[in-house]
Formats: sequence, C-alpha cells, structure tokens
Amino acid sequence: MDANEQSLPHSVWPAQAMAKLEQDAADCLGLTLYELMLRAGQASFTLARDLWPAAAHWLILCGHGNNGGDGYVVARLAQAAGIQVTLLACESSKPLPEEAKQARDGWLAAGGEIHAAESVWPPQVDLIIDALTGTGLNHAPKAPYATLIKAINAHAAPVLALDIPSGLVAATGITPGEAVVADHTLCMIALKPGLLTGKARDHVGRLHCDTLGLDSWLSGQQAPVKRYDARDLLRWLTPRKATSHKGDHGQLLVIGGDSGTAGAIRMTGEAALRSGAGLVRILTQEDNIGPIITARPELMVDSVNADKVQNALEWADVIAIGPGMGQRDWAQQALQLVAASEKPMLWDADALNLLAIKPDKRQNRIITPHPGEAARLLGVPTCEIESDRLHAARTLAQRYGGVVVLKGAGTVIASENGDVAIADVGNAGMASGGMGDALSGIIAALSGQQLSLFEAACAGCVVHGATADAVARERGTRGMLATDLFERLWQFVNPEMTQ
Repeated sequence: MDANEQSLPHSVWPAQAMAKLEQDAADCLGLTLYELMLRAGQASFTLARDLWPAAAHWLILCGHGNNGGDGYVVARLAQAAGIQVTLLACESSKPLPEEAKQARDGWLAAGGEIHAAESVWPPQVDLIIDALTGTGLNHAPKAPYATLIKAINAHAAPVLALDIPSGLVAATGITPGEAVVADHTLCMIALKPGLLTGKARDHVGRLHCDTLGLDSWLSGQQAPVKRYDARDLLRWLTPRKATSHKGDHGQLLVIGGDSGTAGAIRMTGEAALRSGAGLVRILTQEDNIGPIITARPELMVDSVNADKVQNALEWADVIAIGPGMGQRDWAQQALQLVAASEKPMLWDADALNLLAIKPDKRQNRIITPHPGEAARLLGVPTCEIESDRLHAARTLAQRYGGVVVLKGAGTVIASENGDVAIADVGNAGMASGGMGDALSGIIAALSGQQLSLFEAACAGCVVHGATADAVARERGTRGMLATDLFERLWQFVNPEMTQ
C-alpha cells in the first residue's frame, strides 16, 4: 500500500463549505483564524524542509488573499531558519483579509522584503512555494496570476502548492485557465473534491493533508463525501468461512457480446470469477461461445435467446448486462427482460446507450457510465459532465435511481439516497479498452457477496483501481491491458492477505 494513502483522511468537504468549517472549528476550540494561519504556515514550512532539505533559496509567490497569508508565514519561518527567501506578491486595490495582513506585517517586521509580481526571478531558485490563489478560485486566473503560473510551470525547480495548485478549482477539479503543475500539494484542514477528481491528477502531484490540530473536532462532523482507497477494503471484504461453498458467493448472469465482441463479455465474466463470484453464466452470440470457453473454461457460456434469458434470470442472484452487446433487436429484447427483474443488477456500455433512448428509474440497479455515456443519459455535452463530476453523478442518481459509478480519474460513486464517494485509486494505464468491462465484472461479483449496491460499487472501484496501481508499480502505465489485472485481483479481493 502507498504510504501516502495512510496519511489522507476519508472526509471530503465542498470548497464552498470550508470558510464556515474553519470558523466553526476555531470558535469551538477557542482559536483565532490567524492562529490557524500560523499553523498552516508552520505545517507548510515543515513539509518543505522535510521534502527538500538541501534547498537553499526559496521563491515564494503570494496572492492577495489568505492563501498568500500562508505564504507570508512560510517566508518568515524560512528566513528565520537561514534560508534565502525571495517573495513576490500580487497587489490589489482591495484590502488584504485581516489574517493575511497580519501575516504580511509579520514578514515585514522580521526584515522581509516584498517584490512586485512582475519582478525578475533570481537566477538560482531551489524551491518554489505556490501561495497564489487558494481554494476560493472559480474562474480562469487573470494577470498577473496567469503569468506567474506559466513561469512556475516553465521553471526547473520543484513546486509545493499550499492548499491547492493555483488555477485548479477546488470545488470541481476543473482548470478553466492556467494551472500550476505541482510536485507536492499540502491541503489544509480537510480535503476538497477538486484535489481528487477532474484534472486534479495532472496538477496536484503527491497529495498531503494537515488538519492543523483539528482532528478531534473534525471527527465529530459529517462530511458529505467520502474518499476511499485500498486500506478501506477490509471494511467490505472480510475473510470467508472455512465451510463456504460456491452457492454462498453469488450466481451471476452476464449478458452481452455481439458477434465480434466476445472479448468484452469474456473480460466481464473472468473479472467476476477473479473477484470471488461463485458461479458465472454468460449468454452471448453463438459464435462467441467457443472463444470464451477456450480462454476461460470456468465460465458457463450459452447462446442468447428469450427463453434462455428468462431461465437464467430465475437462476441468477445478480445480473450484469451490456458489455459488447450492441443495440440490435436481440440486445433490446434481452434488456427488456432484464428490466422486468427485481434482482440486483448492473447496466454498462450499450445497456446505457439503450437506457438513454428509453429512460427509466429503478432502485435495484448500478449504472457505470463513462463521461460520454453520462452525457447521453443526461442529454448534455460531455464537457458539462466533466465540468462538475460530483454534480453529474448526483443528477444521474436522482434521475435513474439506484447507484451511479461515473468513471474517470477520481471515479465518483453516488446513490439515490445521497451517498457520495470518490475512489482515490487508479492511473493513466487504465485508459485502454476493456477496463470498463473488467470493472463491471468486479462490481457485479461483489454485489453477490453480501454487499449493498453502494458498497459493491465502492469496493469494486477501489479493487479495480488499486489492482491497476499494483500493475503500474511493477510495469509502468503505458501498454497496460485490462487482462493484466486478472493475476493481481486476488491481492485486493483478499485484503487480509496484504494489510
């Protein structure tokens, strides 16, 4: 397990709630907001020294807000430690917030100098501290911020972003303009969604979080979003009883695979087996039967027709439909029969495209759209989905019922009941064909193993992404195949073996 995962909290708070959260915490604990700013500066300074102990000249870029205030505190601490500091500040006609003004005055009182944002940078800089825009940004940075962000990204020195890389929107993870590409980011008090989804992974670098001593108070608050990673698998996947048999772990029916797409349905079926499904039965086009059985003889495979679908629905505990299915008449007929069932089910791929044509709402279903499929389901452009992934997932759950898995970097899981989670796993190697088919099999298998639909979706996404991360650590991301995950799934569906 990655050591970074162990340092991050599970709670994720909306960016717009942070000001009130910070004020409430300070009031409850008898602290001033300036005292919290001093703690933030100290945490940032300590992390910077730990990460780059040999950095002798720090360039600190401060914005005209409380994020800049954190930067002033860091500058004062660094200078007191004998580090050479060059500080550039963005000025404004508006007054500084009170806490940031105190931090600025403290820097000046300690003999520090403030250079204009347009100043020429020193020839030798060992570390850049980004304290420009903070979590309040909701638009493209303007001059001089945009110019400074470009200069940061063009410089060879490592970058530590305070709270969030400047230009990355904390509420959504979008980048409407220039955005800092940080090597490390130190989030203060609580995680925000924009650090975990959207474009976050292109900008955040290694993520750290410091609660500034508010742990006990925060533990009593109910965050609206949860962050899950591999360390959470034990909460869902406990060791099996020694006397268990295949009937105890779910009979899964998988329907899909039009002529020429045997691979998709085979990957869904095998992923289900590898994730612990007791029995997996596939109904597909007849010419797919031989290749699937040859590749994975443990799968039960038959040709698809209405009678076989009906019989298989009676046999199954859980149903998955859609991978490689196409939208021909047989697919539409099979989906219609599945839709009449009240058993737990998962719809993916072409099942979602057919659902977009004929929408319905049901509580016994997980849908697993990628952003393009989500856009069709909501009748909006794909860019609108990506502009606020949490909102899109919540909207899908309200419109279609059950549970939604909105795939992508920082997969979002949402239920009609209001539960929301982000799977903080996965990597760029997963941008290849078949990964979604494997995910469908994993989630469907887990939903047959005494997990609720929401739990199965969360656990399945974490298993899927964590397995891909293990493969990436061993082989890199380029050239990763969905089937590469199969030999490593055991490690994460049996978390007691590795934790």
